[in-house]
Amino acid sequence: MKVLVPVKRVIDYNVKARVKSDQSGVDLANVKMSMNPFCEIAVEEAVRQKEKGAVTEVVAVSIGPVQAQETLRTALAMGADRAILIQTDQDLEPLTVAKLLKAVIAEESPDAVIMGKQAIDGDNNATGQMLAAILDWPQATFASAIELSAGKAKVTREVDGGLQTLEVSLPAIITADLRLNEPRYASLPNIMKAKKKPLDVKEAGSLGVDLKQHLKVLKVTEPAKRAGGIKVETAADLVSNLKTAGVL
Repeated sequence: MKVLVPVKRVIDYNVKARVKSDQSGVDLANVKMSMNPFCEIAVEEAVRQKEKGAVTEVVAVSIGPVQAQETLRTALAMGADRAILIQTDQDLEPLTVAKLLKAVIAEESPDAVIMGKQAIDGDNNATGQMLAAILDWPQATFASAIELSAGKAKVTREVDGGLQTLEVSLPAIITADLRLNEPRYASLPNIMKAKKKPLDVKEAGSLGVDLKQHLKVLKVTEPAKRAGGIKVETAADLVSNLKTAGVL
């Protein structure tokens, strides 16, 4: 069984994002970048399924600039077998990303796609669902547990009322939630081995997908500063202040 794992290069989650002075977007100059945390979870799950014997090959794919090769090398160091970079300097919309992934899937013919439920930069939570729709594949989103077997995947999802378990036929799209697993740290020997693993680079324009942007960012601003709180002496003062603020 072959599993394809899309991964995205984003601003490291420990870094405070800065808005450009002209408010046209987020400033990426001299900012530490890393693999999207939900993508890390997806890679970890694919590697664990391989270690169980349910998967024979894990292929990582990223869409982005040449620097995204570093992100793919991280996936390879975690245990992926090979990687593919769809190179482009454009900031692509989720639907365009889904179409590019569809083109890769047509070439690779994976049995399943395991991907993060969302990226922490755009927070769209849309690519997995769009990819399933254009492929006409079953989907199981927000997975907190995955069991793969011949032709089937059993996926447990966290929902408002508890847990929901789905069984989908393969090939299928599965998106990883936060509590699916805890990603491993890549060891130094595996980082060295990752440098020898295959990493193919393709130009995004060679896949026959229209990369035209349909959305235009008008302005990006930082969140408003939170005002400091106050201390109250009694419950009556608390109720009075809540009424004044319009909460009650």
